[in-house]
Amino acid sequence: MDAPLYHEGNRQMQDRFDSRRIADRLQQVTLHDSFSEGDCDFIARSSLFFLATADAAGQPDVSYKGGVPGFVRILDDQTLAFPDYDGNGMFKSLGNILVNPKVGLLFIDFEHPNRMRVSGSATISADDPLLAEYPGAQSIVRVHAERIFPNCPRYIHRMQLVEQSVYAPHEGHEPPEPEWKQFEIFRDALPRKAAPDEP
Repeated sequence: MDAPLYHEGNRQMQDRFDSRRIADRLQQVTLHDSFSEGDCDFIARSSLFFLATADAAGQPDVSYKGGVPGFVRILDDQTLAFPDYDGNGMFKSLGNILVNPKVGLLFIDFEHPNRMRVSGSATISADDPLLAEYPGAQSIVRVHAERIFPNCPRYIHRMQLVEQSVYAPHEGHEPPEPEWKQFEIFRDALPRKAAPDEP
C-alpha cells in the first residue's frame, strides 16, 4: 500500500461533510493488505463478485463474474485467483488488465448482508497450472491484493439464491450453449471453436 488511500478529491469531500476523522479511523481499523481467516471464508462461499477495471486512458468498466461457490480461490495471504469463462468475446475486463493491471473486486453476500472490497494488480495466464482445476476456463486471473477492507452493509437488499446458473461450469457439468449465440445475426461472427452445430 505505497500510495495513500485518500487523494485530494477524497479529502475535499471528507472536509465538506466533516468525515475526515471517521475516514481516517476506518482506514486505521479496517484496512489491511493480507487476507484474514474471515476474508477467506467470505470469498470461499461467494458465487459472484463485481470486477472493476480501466483501460490505459482511465476509461472505466465493471463486470459481473459468477460461478459456483469456490470459483474464487485464495492462494496465499495476498493472492487470489479466478477463472475466465467463455463470454461475449469483447474481453473488456481482461483487455483492460493487459494495458492497466489495476483492478477492484467487490464481493457481496445478499443473503446475509455483507460486502468486501479487494483492490490490487492482476495478471492473466492461459497456461496457469490452475486451469486444469477449472472445467471450462479459458485462462486464469491472479490478483495480488494491495488493499482489503469491508464496507457497511446497510444498503444491501436481502435476497435469496433460487438456483445456481445452469451456465456456470463445474466438474461433471457441461453448460448449454447460451441462446443469444444461436441468433442468426450473431452466428457467422462467432469464434469458430464456439460456433454451435459445427463438427
